[in-house]
Amino acid sequence: MSPMITGLLFMRLLLALGAVEVDGPVCQILGRPEFPLLSKDGDVMIGGAFSIHSNIKQPPLSFTEKPTRLTCYGVNLREFRFAQAMIFAIEEINKNDFLLPNVSIGYRIYDNCGSTLSSVRVVMALMNSDDWAVGKSCSGQSAVHVVIGESESSSTIVLAHTTGPFNIPVISHSATCECLSSRKEYPSFFRTIASDLYQSRALAQLVKHFGWTWVGAVNSDSDYGNNGMAIFLTAAQEEGVYVEYTEKFHRAEPEKLIKVVEVIRKSTARVIVGFLAQVEMNNLLEQLSLNNITGRQFIGVEAWITADSLVTPTSFSVLGGSLGFAVQKANISGLDNFLIKDFWETEFQCRDTNGDSMPEMAACKENQDVSELKEYDDDVSELRYSSNIYKAIYAVAHSLHSILKCSNSEGCDKTVKVIPWQVVESLKQVNFTIKNGEQVWFDSTGSAVARYEVVNWQRGSHGSVQFKPVGYYDASLPPGQRFVLNAEAIMWPGGNREVPVSVCSESCHPGTHKVLQKGKPVCCYDCVPCAEGKISNTTNSNGCKKCPEEYWPNQNRDACIAKNVEFLFFTEAMGIIFVFFTLFGVLLTLIVATLFLINKDTPLVRANNSELSFLLLFSLTLCFLCSLTFIGRPSEWSCMLRHTAFGITFVLCIACILGKTIVVLMVFRATLPGSNVMKWFGPAQQRLSVLAFTLIQVVICILWLTISPPFPFKNMNHYKEKIILECALGSAVGFWAVLGYIGLLAILCFVLAFLGRKLPDNFNEAKLITFSMLIFCAVWITFIPAYVSSPGKFTVAVEIFAILASSYGILFCIFAPKCFIIVLKPELNTKKHLMGKT
Repeated sequence: MSPMITGLLFMRLLLALGAVEVDGPVCQILGRPEFPLLSKDGDVMIGGAFSIHSNIKQPPLSFTEKPTRLTCYGVNLREFRFAQAMIFAIEEINKNDFLLPNVSIGYRIYDNCGSTLSSVRVVMALMNSDDWAVGKSCSGQSAVHVVIGESESSSTIVLAHTTGPFNIPVISHSATCECLSSRKEYPSFFRTIASDLYQSRALAQLVKHFGWTWVGAVNSDSDYGNNGMAIFLTAAQEEGVYVEYTEKFHRAEPEKLIKVVEVIRKSTARVIVGFLAQVEMNNLLEQLSLNNITGRQFIGVEAWITADSLVTPTSFSVLGGSLGFAVQKANISGLDNFLIKDFWETEFQCRDTNGDSMPEMAACKENQDVSELKEYDDDVSELRYSSNIYKAIYAVAHSLHSILKCSNSEGCDKTVKVIPWQVVESLKQVNFTIKNGEQVWFDSTGSAVARYEVVNWQRGSHGSVQFKPVGYYDASLPPGQRFVLNAEAIMWPGGNREVPVSVCSESCHPGTHKVLQKGKPVCCYDCVPCAEGKISNTTNSNGCKKCPEEYWPNQNRDACIAKNVEFLFFTEAMGIIFVFFTLFGVLLTLIVATLFLINKDTPLVRANNSELSFLLLFSLTLCFLCSLTFIGRPSEWSCMLRHTAFGITFVLCIACILGKTIVVLMVFRATLPGSNVMKWFGPAQQRLSVLAFTLIQVVICILWLTISPPFPFKNMNHYKEKIILECALGSAVGFWAVLGYIGLLAILCFVLAFLGRKLPDNFNEAKLITFSMLIFCAVWITFIPAYVSSPGKFTVAVEIFAILASSYGILFCIFAPKCFIIVLKPELNTKKHLMGKT
């Protein structure tokens, strides 16, 4: 409460309670008394405070003369209807033979003009009555036993604070501020409406239900708006809803309202939660319409969501599709007719002829000109808060019925003096059912059970605005059943049927993850594609997860798929080429062998050591064929076979060539006088040398296979997106020992052949062997760096190429010249020519 209100309240209390002349015997009110707007005497008096006018004009305070009275303006027909509902309920009880049968209820209804300043004057008038002189004692009974009102929380707080010390019960029909739930601070306060604690939490659940994680919030700068918005913000945070802005304004702050409208215009949130009183909402609506700000989804509260005064020709463009919680509509028989009749009589200053006509008022005409009321659009069918007033009056009647010990036969005991604190205690115990079947009782905080309708602003069949129920919220039900919503029946802003989207950032699709924007809430983020090798398979993923080792993300990076396994296939182009050259090499070797077999008795074949030649051709065939073991899916057996077969066949081949080289050198050595060398290197020794050289390689291979053999290996290091299926060497020492032994024999063969390259006679093979070993060594020296640096299946391709190239080199260098002579130059295939004597 502001200091000004507190000070004014204190002044009024002094005037009412302490204004006693020191020497005089009479307790007299200083100043002018406040007279009720509507009143009627009765055995028990009920006070009423309503904002029948919406605004006040505050007089200038010069402090040089007594301020004039506050001027009220702007009739609020909704509040006037509340006063009528109070009168209706009282008159209905007065006619009731079973409830307070011989006791009449009177009323004193005041207008607080929608201001807390006027509320202080009203509450003092309710307690002090309008008599100039109270009597000799100023500690008498209050003028009213109960006060009904007020409509707004701030005014109700003033009312409850003032009456609290005197234990005068206050029952509000629409003050929903959670701050009023404190029994310690407001021990005599009751209300026939629920606290905003439930509505605020329900608002957060409603926002979350439609996936709106980015909203704006505007509230009245009052106890009602500030407390309700604080609860909503806490509940929204728990629900994962973030608020872009929180703005508040008061009806007396037009400059602040303009700032709020500008914030709404610049905001990105498409949903606005308006925790506003009806007057503030009316002001905001006016400014939004003037600035043509439309297309926002408003989420409203019970204070304005069903307010008829907001329905104007232009309001639907701003508020159309609004969704919010409303007090449940009650069907109280007779109330609507009473309100229309009373309004008719008030507007036309006439009286129903069937009633007790006052002499100064004319009778109402049957053909009264209603064109005068064309501006009146108050829908009396929206009896929401009026039913709360109806229930409040009946709660008072039931509590008085209990205090006065009423019975149907004997009536009520009028000798019992009704004391306010007795009414307070009795109200805590009331539990009854009104005529429409609704049960009325107060919980431990003095509030009613939270039951709301979820209403939606829609266009009716004739273009009128309808508050269509689309769901409900009932706090008395179990947690999972409290909130029910028919989303299909909702009409969204602009007449759309699709739910509007209000998020700070669009959802991150699978394949991306959220990266928070610096300095903004966690709902504001950028969608960043997952890094290489990672995926996200859910929407709005906070991070990406790595695929298993043998899997790789698909193109969208939202699923892990098995990596492609790469090896040299027989069916691919490279495999087909290698197979072709392998078989072609075998074919050429077989042709040469056939040709040599046919011409085995010719001098050329016999002079070239036919036995070693056939063994060399056989080993070359195996060399060509061993390249096939390098093609196809590696397996445990193929990995061991390919390296050992390659090593043994090539050693056999080189051993045969080495044998031929030694034979050439020995033959020319044997031509020297007294030489007997050939007997030490005859055919038997040649076979044994080839066998010995080959056995050494066999032993190396056996040791390799025994200690650490080659094995199939999935290489995932070279390529991240595919698996290279290759043969791991097992023991690198074994592999390089095999290659090194082949290289050693090749170099030895090359050196010996090079030494014998200038020996005489035409049958000398040393030159041909020198060239073949030169090509062989060149191929395998080149192979080493190419083998080490080649990726994937190209490593195997390099090895196959080296095998085929060296095999073709030996075949062509050693056998091509001989085949040329045998086929095309048979005249040179003579002993004389070979001896170089022609």
